[in-house]
Parts: sequence; C-alpha cells; structure tokens
Amino acid sequence: MTSRPTATTFRLTEASYADGEVRLGYAFDEGATMVERIRFPGAPAAVPSGREAAFARALALLHGIAGVSYWKALVPERIVVDGEPFDPALAALLDEVWLHGLGEFAHANGLDLRGRIRFPHADQSAPAATALGLQRRALVPIGGGKDSLVSIETLKRAEEPVAVVWIGRSDLIRACAQATGQPLLNIEREIAPELFELNRRGAWNGHIPVTAINSAILVLAALLYGYDEIVFSNEASASAGNLVVGELDINHQWSKGLRFEALFAGYVSEAIAPDLRYYSLLRPFSELAVTERFAALTRYHPLFSSCNRNFRILGERPSSRWCGECPKCRFVFLALAPFMSKPALLAIFGRNLLDEPEQMEGFDALLEFGAVKPFECVGEGRESRAALLALSARADWREDALVRRFVDEVLPRIDAGGLELEPLLRPAGEHRVPERLWASLGLRPEVPPRYSRGEGGASGAG
Repeated sequence: MTSRPTATTFRLTEASYADGEVRLGYAFDEGATMVERIRFPGAPAAVPSGREAAFARALALLHGIAGVSYWKALVPERIVVDGEPFDPALAALLDEVWLHGLGEFAHANGLDLRGRIRFPHADQSAPAATALGLQRRALVPIGGGKDSLVSIETLKRAEEPVAVVWIGRSDLIRACAQATGQPLLNIEREIAPELFELNRRGAWNGHIPVTAINSAILVLAALLYGYDEIVFSNEASASAGNLVVGELDINHQWSKGLRFEALFAGYVSEAIAPDLRYYSLLRPFSELAVTERFAALTRYHPLFSSCNRNFRILGERPSSRWCGECPKCRFVFLALAPFMSKPALLAIFGRNLLDEPEQMEGFDALLEFGAVKPFECVGEGRESRAALLALSARADWREDALVRRFVDEVLPRIDAGGLELEPLLRPAGEHRVPERLWASLGLRPEVPPRYSRGEGGASGAG
C-alpha cells in the first residue's frame, strides 16, 4: 500500500492579476508551485483606476481562502505567506474559516484541527478601507437549484439591477441562468492539476467551504466590473449544524451560515470597500418557505436541479437531472410536495420517492430520526417532519409507503409539538437584508431582528 504523502510547511507563494486572469500559487515545503487560475471574461486588462488597494486586499483574501483546498491535502503543521504578510484581521478570519469550513472534513478523516491552523500576520493592522463609488447593481450567484432562482425573481420584481453569475462550467446552470432573462457572467476556475495527482496518491480529501471560496472570487468580480452588492441565497436552515464533536459544531453548510456571512461581510466592509455589501437575501426563511415560493415559479421546474451529482468535478454524473438516491433529491422532493400537485412533482423527478420503501433510511436521516442529518445542503429535521405530517393529511399522499410509515412508526416516537407547517413558512431569525428589500420579501420592520456583530456576533451560530 502506498503511504500518504506528507509535508511540514504549506506556502502561499504568489497571487497576481493580469488580462482578466487571477493566478494563485501554493506549495508544500520547498516543492514546485501549484497554480490555480480564475478567469473573468471581458474584465479590464488592469485593475480599474482607484481600486488598486482594495483589489490587492481582495486578492489576498481569495489567496488565503482558496488555499484551504490545497492545505487540506497534506495538513502540514506550518503555514507560511511568502512576500507581503497578511493583516491581523485577515489572518483571524482565515483561521476561523479554515477551522469551521473544514469541520466535516476533519470529522470524516478522524483529524483534530483545533490549534493547528495559525495564519502568520503583520504586527500592525491595515488602514480602514475607503468607499469606491461602485455602481448600484448586484451580482447574484446561481447554482442551478431553487434558492437562487427565488432570489433572482424577487429582485426582478423589486426592479433591482442584477447580473446572474456562476463559477465553473455547467450546461445545467447555464440553462437556468439564461431562463432568468438577466445579464449573465460565467467565471472560470481551474484548480491546479497537481491537487488531483496528490489525491490519486492518497492525500487527505473531503468537504471544503466552497461558498467561502466563491464569495471571495465574487468580491474580485465586483471590483473588476463595478457592482456594489453580492447577493447569495442561503436560508436560515444553513446555520443549523449536523452534530457537535467536543466543543466544535460540525456544519456541512458552515460557509452558507449566518456566522460566516457576518464575518465575511464585516471584513469586506472594513478592509476592502465599505460600499460593497455582501448578504443573503433568503436568510430570514426556512427551506420550506423557500420551496413554497419556488413551487410557484413553474417555468423553472423543467430546468432546475439540486442533485449534487450533476456538479461533480470528476466522476460519473447521472443520466437525468435527478438521481433520486441522494439526500438532496430526497429533501427537495419532500419539501416541494406540500406546495405542488402530486402529478407536477412526479413529472419533475420521474418517480415517487415517498413510495419507495428502500429509501426509508435516507428519509430517516432527513427526519433526524435515529440518525444524524445528512452532510448535504438540506433543511432541518423539524422541516422534514413538518412536511411529512402535512402530507399525511392529504388523500393523494397518505397511502404512500413512507408517509404511512411516518404515521405508524415515527410519529408515536417523537414529540409532534411544533410541527405545524404554517409557522415554518413565516420569516423568522436574524438576517442582514437591506431595508429597501424588506417589503419585497414580506418582512415587517420588527420581525426578524437585524444581525449585528456588535451584539453577540463574535460567538453566533453557524
């Protein structure tokens, strides 16, 4: 058996921009530099005048966050930044993003990363950023699923100027993006091929905080093209973790959670550009509330997919948009069922997942019934329970195998209190949505409260 490759030092060697391309360099020990490339189509050859300092800090932010993909391959003890040292605020942000963003990776591989991730930094803090006068328009990332489409349609109704952006190559995402009728931006990301070779040789592998990486890429895009907002579509459920190990909350969606959003937005505002806003439009809502809104967007139903098997970098992809066998397929099917006619939902998936007894264990995990919530971007157990309880009252669903089983075997063994559907469809919880958009989302000024880093933000959930 080949031994796993090792290293003692991880180096961030270079970060540059020219002619629409960012180059990010990383190396282990004194080895050759691995270069990741990110291409911004139609971007200016040089950084726009007056934004050079902000861009340099944004580039350092991306260099640090994207490095998590490479460091985790060998998990070396020492991190070194060649050239200009990071400022203390950036180092502190990276320490937290790497630790919590790699929580699932560490748990799956039996690693303890606490105290192991320590970014070096300068002694003095960098001066505060100044406003850049960015144009009033938003970049809205799209992933091919329901959430971003709900955000885009909400912003369209509010007559907000937006561009729909995605990172990487995906015909499925492109089709969804084109259907929105909005300006499009497709950014290319090319991971250094040496990383795949390390994985082939047995390097550590697993989940990374992709949303954090994409967020940093979009900060650069906002500066290059001139946008003053980056609007994600992460809901309240993303802040709920999967399990607690020791004192560490392991959350597959950590970089989609409110904690990351507030930390990242705070750094962007303070260190890069105070007039560049970063937030999630759907933060006040549960997954069920989002699916209720998406159910009405029927023109997207033949196009969207939340099945992650469609978006693998390597390996086989499903022959249709839905594999029907993964936690994402199960959850989206279940979450949409209360808000759609049964024939319409079956037309999307091509099968009835709730009438397949062999899917019992998968749905039990969604219910958190004798199982841990799947390490996927799915809603909380209470949402799945509420959806099944609602379906059990409907004649068209209650005879399906897994709905009957929920009534006969699960309900008697759980606390059914608080499983009504309607309360989960109301806006609730903390958020950072700009006040001008509250009416478009149906938010009242007093509900929910605003999120502030100065009011417990440093130790909030996520």
